Amino acid sequence: MKIIDSHCHIDRVDLDQFGGSMESMLAHAKDLSVEEFLCVCIDLEHFDDVFSLAKAYENIYASVGVHPTEQEGKDPSVDELLALANHDKIIAIGETGLDYFHIEKDTADWQRDRFRRHIAASNQSGKPMIIHTRDAKEDTIELMQQEKAEQGVMHCFSEDWDTAKAAIDLGFYISFSGIITFKSAESLREVAKKVPADRLLIETDSPYLTPVPYRGRPNSPAYTYYVAEKLAEIRGTSINDIADTTTANFKKLFAV
Repeated sequence: MKIIDSHCHIDRVDLDQFGGSMESMLAHAKDLSVEEFLCVCIDLEHFDDVFSLAKAYENIYASVGVHPTEQEGKDPSVDELLALANHDKIIAIGETGLDYFHIEKDTADWQRDRFRRHIAASNQSGKPMIIHTRDAKEDTIELMQQEKAEQGVMHCFSEDWDTAKAAIDLGFYISFSGIITFKSAESLREVAKKVPADRLLIETDSPYLTPVPYRGRPNSPAYTYYVAEKLAEIRGTSINDIADTTTANFKKLFAV
């Protein structure tokens, strides 16, 4: 069995719990069958850190993009994103999207413009998008439709079935995180039952959103195992089936 963490921030994981060793962290993940990782970029100021990990480790991939809530750093043009994405280990554009939880919708024109540029970079590069949406599901889907977003994943999905269905209809995948293990997430578990098997991905979003049974502690990519385990329970299948399905989906979407 092999599990892939389709969205994590390895560059931000506290390695103290692993004796300060990246190798120890990756070995811990492998002990739980988590063997490949997509380390996701959230600002260009730390892009080199993300990219360096992907170049140093065969089983780590990377993305390039600027998170919708980042306001202090560089805001890239389409051409700048394309130039940075021009490497085999950069397999995605993002994370990008809309976030009206942290940014007021009425003041977020810059955020929508940034999202459009990332969509253009994804479409032109042929590399899938990683989309973050929070309190902005209608505008997120509308912009994806308007800009003809071609491929990608709705990461750390926490919205309703209508939003999932709209993204799936556009050709996107749905990725579930440790949130599906939370007691408060019953409605999300109902969504997780409905997503077609060929559109499923799993992730940790580590070091954030630690799943049960380790909620309250720092998250790490190893805990993708518990997301897979819970998703198997929700869908009435085996963890091996979830591992095989989501691994195949990851390989297909990101062409690796």
